[in-house]
Amino acid sequence: MRGISSGTLSRLLLGVSAIGLAAIPRVAVAQDAPPAPTPDQSQAGGDANADIVVTGIRASLRKSLELKRDAQGVVDAISAEEIGKFPDTNLAESLQRITGVSIDRSNGEGQFVTVRGFGPEYNLVLLNGRQMPTSIIGDGNSAPVSRSFDFSNLASEGVAALEVYKSGRATIPTGGIGSTINIRTPRPFDKMGLRGSISARGDYDTSQNNHVDVTPEVSGIISDTFADDRIGILIDGSYQLRRFSQNAANIGFREGYLGSENNWGSLAMPGDSRYANIQNRPGPNDVYQVPQNGGYDIVDGRRERINGQAVLQFRPTDNLTGTIDYTYSRETVHIRDDSVGIWYNHGDTSSSWTNGPVAGANFYTERFGLPAYDPTLTAAQNAENVNSAYKDLAYSASETAYRSENKSLGGNLVWKGPGGVTITLDAHHSTAESKPDSPYGNSNSFGTAIFGVQSQTINFQNKLPVISFNMYPGIDPLNASLIVPTGNAFRNSYFKDRINQISLKGHYDNGHGFMDSLDWGFEYTDNQVRSAYSVLQNDTWGGAGGSSIAQRAAAAALLPDSIFHLVSIPDKFSGISGANNSNIVSQFYTFDLPTALKLTDAAYKTCGGTLTCLLPYTTDSRIHERTLAPYFQFNGKFELFSRPGHLIAGIRYENTQVNASALVPTPVGGQQNSQNEFNVLFSGSGFTSFKGNYDNWLPAVDFDIEPLNGVKLRASYSHTITRADYGSLQGGRNLSTLFRIGGGGGSVGNPGLVPYKSKNIDLSAEWYYGNESFLSVAYFNKHVSNYIGQTQFNTTIPNVAAPTTTVNGVTTNGPRYQAALNALGPNATFFQIQQYYQTNYPQYVGPLGQLLAGPGDPLVNFVISTPYNSNQTATIDGFEFGIQHNFWHTGFGVILNYTIVNTNQKFNNTIPHTIAQFAVAGISNSANAVLFYDKNGIQARAAYNWRAGYFAGGSTDPQYVDPYGQLDVSASYAITKNIGVFFEGINVTGEDRSGHLRSDQAINFVQKQAARYSLGARFSF
Repeated sequence: MRGISSGTLSRLLLGVSAIGLAAIPRVAVAQDAPPAPTPDQSQAGGDANADIVVTGIRASLRKSLELKRDAQGVVDAISAEEIGKFPDTNLAESLQRITGVSIDRSNGEGQFVTVRGFGPEYNLVLLNGRQMPTSIIGDGNSAPVSRSFDFSNLASEGVAALEVYKSGRATIPTGGIGSTINIRTPRPFDKMGLRGSISARGDYDTSQNNHVDVTPEVSGIISDTFADDRIGILIDGSYQLRRFSQNAANIGFREGYLGSENNWGSLAMPGDSRYANIQNRPGPNDVYQVPQNGGYDIVDGRRERINGQAVLQFRPTDNLTGTIDYTYSRETVHIRDDSVGIWYNHGDTSSSWTNGPVAGANFYTERFGLPAYDPTLTAAQNAENVNSAYKDLAYSASETAYRSENKSLGGNLVWKGPGGVTITLDAHHSTAESKPDSPYGNSNSFGTAIFGVQSQTINFQNKLPVISFNMYPGIDPLNASLIVPTGNAFRNSYFKDRINQISLKGHYDNGHGFMDSLDWGFEYTDNQVRSAYSVLQNDTWGGAGGSSIAQRAAAAALLPDSIFHLVSIPDKFSGISGANNSNIVSQFYTFDLPTALKLTDAAYKTCGGTLTCLLPYTTDSRIHERTLAPYFQFNGKFELFSRPGHLIAGIRYENTQVNASALVPTPVGGQQNSQNEFNVLFSGSGFTSFKGNYDNWLPAVDFDIEPLNGVKLRASYSHTITRADYGSLQGGRNLSTLFRIGGGGGSVGNPGLVPYKSKNIDLSAEWYYGNESFLSVAYFNKHVSNYIGQTQFNTTIPNVAAPTTTVNGVTTNGPRYQAALNALGPNATFFQIQQYYQTNYPQYVGPLGQLLAGPGDPLVNFVISTPYNSNQTATIDGFEFGIQHNFWHTGFGVILNYTIVNTNQKFNNTIPHTIAQFAVAGISNSANAVLFYDKNGIQARAAYNWRAGYFAGGSTDPQYVDPYGQLDVSASYAITKNIGVFFEGINVTGEDRSGHLRSDQAINFVQKQAARYSLGARFSF
């Protein structure tokens, strides 16, 4: 302590006290200069002409305000407080502070951005003005398809500013109807001389299920100029490791049936003995959904992120500046999901329902009876009949493991010629690649089960659906020796996006008169996408080695009890109503997946007997987009009644050519695995190729005037586009491997799709009444056409047949299946039919008891979906209100904004699933409230972000995400000019996420979330 002055000590104690009391979020730590008085303070005393240095929160707000005020069109921004110091550790979470911007979260962090109701696929993300490739590996069960930019790949420490362009501009690359978001990284010539910072923190994520680890995050940045400021170098890098848990309840539902509909899975009709077991059955014109399955998932994850950037700038002459930059990011994610779950067969059911017209289940129960003793059979045969009728309780494990890597190498030359002419040449080569980070694939699942469920129920009268079950006497669900390995799947996905882009831009600055300046240029973008996947799936859900008593016993004996671990459920959902219900599943077994796989692979060739679980890609799609875009823009400057104004008018032309080819597996047959599980059989693959092209003229006009000092009125009109997702453009037909008795599904792409097109009107009024204070109101209207819809057609595939199938309620049996029913009776179990096949038709029985389709068996009906540009249009409009205000000299300030978004195309829950609907997803109101303090080296912030519930998608059945609000807090203290400490809390109130389908009680997911804290220090120079 002797080396610390009393003044420093008092400041330190004051800072620690502020951090402890602050219910308010992290912000910057050290400052480039000691705290300076505000301009108002300087005028109150001291030298009014002295330079005022503003740092920290206020510096960030001032820079953002200046960009918004001086921009043409509607632009918002968030700026770094100083080099290497962004207001939030996650870029998406920073963006949500902007009016009209909301985010989607994954694993407790912001990942995707929605702007004015338009989701991530409708927003174009640029890095320093360049179009960036995107890489999202997807679910592993289909080819990755998204153009959405994943903000979790990038650390915030290497970002100088985020700029959100909400109105179109001829000079800005197209692709975002909602917005164009430019991520601007720092450059050495931004500020001459040596500067930089290094910070380290420990992250404490309270969501972790087991022992809670504190994980590290380290970042640093250094920038210097030398050779008389003719050369500059900047290097930054960051490393972050995070461990988290995100436990969830997930409920799957069947279609939105009409009360008068009589289909498999629908509720019993009058005259059916089960009808008496239905309380308040939905009426004939009501719509309802019954659950298909339900489970609790105990999820643990690990994310590692590495970012880096190197920039070289040089200025050989005063009028020529060159920049070479390289940006790298890598994100590695490993997630383990252990679950307990039930599936419904919709047989002997009981249920209770809310009133219509959209009815929701209060509870849904199914009982599973055992066949009566048949004196004509042996004791062993009767035992097998009982065994085959036992329903399973699933104990499953799945792992997600992938790595996403992004690389961008760019060069830029700016020449300031004579006569006010500036020429800029810019080019970059950028790639984004995602692939598995496990020998078992990027998404794998391994099923086990205990057979003997007597009844099962899901109760929907709490926020957390309560799943319960009863076993038949003598069967203990917690007896590890009874656990049987069942089905499994190993998914191998790959995605790579490569963009080469070159642009030549010209600018002429007239400097006087109405024609203030001119902009012209062209951009050429070459975008190549490869999206591939394969699935190794064993649908042996009755038992990995077969479904007989002996086969199940042998399979269970393979797995030693030592690999199983008992976990509890209620504590994993603490604080959510329903978690402490006495009927809830209280415990289940997790297990060592690699050991279980190794044992079953050796016994049953699960992965071929060599643990080679990654199949070569069976679907491999390639898309090649080439776009040429010239543009011209006139920039006018005028005075109207002695008040300054601007008029900007531009036109952009874009021509895009699309080549799409796909390697897809060739279907050659079908098989039946159980009463309601079938597989398509494939052999070999074939290539198909398609082409498409389109062009667009995209005008943009911006007008603004300053009728009073500090007041700006704006009006903009523009046309913008968003291109179709890669999945819609891919060629080739894909069939779902698994199908049901009612038929199968599949999809085929359409490379001829044209982009969504929006005609936009933006109006705003802004009052800038202080250096960091303003008030704004805006209205926007977007009329969107060329929506991509899905149409379906029914077809059969040569050779893809099944022993039995049902189309439109009519069941057709093949000759062998019908012979079995004739011999055994119409109520014969699947096990009995298997035995009949093995005795009479052994050549049509697979190695695990599957019934193979043969001559005379009915062809399976497939419902194939294909995208098309519909003639449907939608109007999205709304208002944005915002205020940013500093409370005089107190150091306190607030940021408040509210966004109202409406559309004329909403989903109607009262229309049954048989009628497809057109509705706009992502539309919701949102709000932000931020309270901050910045004075005397202390900075603190509390930020509350709220988003109303919204329709998340679906054409025949909707999905909704419930309202969500999150409070983040932070505080920092500058111990000295160069050293600071900081604290951050994310979601400090532990808000959970949930969603539902048509009815509020059709809860399809609940995710448990918890607070995350970090504490660190920063050194700057």
